[in-house]
Amino acid sequence: MAIFKYGIPKISLMATGTEIRLSKIMKKGKMLCIPMDHGISNGPIEGLEKPHDVIYKCENHGLTSIIINKGIIKTLPRPTKVGILAHFSSSTALSLAPNRKMLTGSVKEAIRLGADGVSLHINIGGKEEPEMVEQLGKISEECHEWNVPLLAMMYPRGENVKDPHDPEVVAHTARIGAECGADIVKTLYTGDIDSFKKVTESIPVPVVIAGGPKSKTDLDILQMTEDAMTQVQKELHMEEIFLHIKHQIRW
Repeated sequence: MAIFKYGIPKISLMATGTEIRLSKIMKKGKMLCIPMDHGISNGPIEGLEKPHDVIYKCENHGLTSIIINKGIIKTLPRPTKVGILAHFSSSTALSLAPNRKMLTGSVKEAIRLGADGVSLHINIGGKEEPEMVEQLGKISEECHEWNVPLLAMMYPRGENVKDPHDPEVVAHTARIGAECGADIVKTLYTGDIDSFKKVTESIPVPVVIAGGPKSKTDLDILQMTEDAMTQVQKELHMEEIFLHIKHQIRW
């Protein structure tokens, strides 16, 4: 924005709406996010039967953001201290096509709900891929119009994917999200720091790890996260840990 004073133009450096909202989703360039969008796809998951309780228990313990469906946002009893990403693509495990994610909301709706960003789930490698990529492009355009950050969950998942953790497959899948305009790309961890570094070096936006091959213990998950954050040389180092804990949330 150019400000004219006494006939001399001066440039004012101001944060954009996207940057302001991103600052609520991540802190100091890092993101610790609990995704709780599984209620539509899988029903109540053990430990997440009452998402409101989980949110308020964790908001003072390093959590930076949450991913939840619009119905949960509408029923929050009070504002949260963390950023909110409204998840707007869903399918159910009861469906004959569970990998086919359909839009369940719009960017304007996210703004009305008070969300700080929008989240979409895109599966690459199956017959449903073209439709979901089209959805990503459409929502990306709307997000840019309204200065709303877009997180794209980019997963290699479909009939044409033999190994979803193959570094080349993960890199291609993540790159699709960035190319389509996502501000943050969430994808699978490839299993080791060297191969994952090759993935992130080809992505021009921040990368969030959704997890890698199934870990045996909570310590393995934390080690994976440390490796990813230590080795990935990007301006913004971001992480996501989603722990299924049966009886209580432990931090």
